Amino acid sequence: MSTMPKKSALLVIDVQKSFLETANWDAADYDAFAGKLRSLIAGAMAENVPVVHIFHVEPEGPFSRESGLVAPFDCVIGEPAARFEKSAHNAFTTTGLGLWLSQQGINHLTISGIRTEQCCETTARVASDLGYAVDFVTEATLSQALSHANGRTYSPAEIKERTELVLDGRFARIVDVSAALGGMAA
Repeated sequence: MSTMPKKSALLVIDVQKSFLETANWDAADYDAFAGKLRSLIAGAMAENVPVVHIFHVEPEGPFSRESGLVAPFDCVIGEPAARFEKSAHNAFTTTGLGLWLSQQGINHLTISGIRTEQCCETTARVASDLGYAVDFVTEATLSQALSHANGRTYSPAEIKERTELVLDGRFARIVDVSAALGGMAA
């Protein structure tokens, strides 16, 4: 058992305008997500918890720097303590995030962003494997419907439920915004 005091950071993953130009973008759940994310960021800032922005970049298309879309949605308020660009699904492999967190003495991460089952879930798994305590704020993540090869389409709610099932108690603690903010305190 670690005797290190808890020091938290909020990761805001891929909440970027690039998604507006993707084929499966669906804004149906965006407003609810945006409100929860805004509250989470505001609460973290009020507690002096560093907010870290992570953006996905690719060589071309809507996720390229040249597209002008690798920029936060309006719900991402305030200035980040740090900003990283990634080209992998998780926020660690192709960034300096791990080094930055270590330099800050951070050992607890709160995960939010776009897409629930992809970059957010993958980051939570990697963070857990690296030894971080992880809170996953499902209501402050966003996904779109996905179709399986068998023809079945899974709704965003079903995808979020599945993500919670596979993460909870294994890789992360599943929390709402209120519990996440309470969990950031030392």
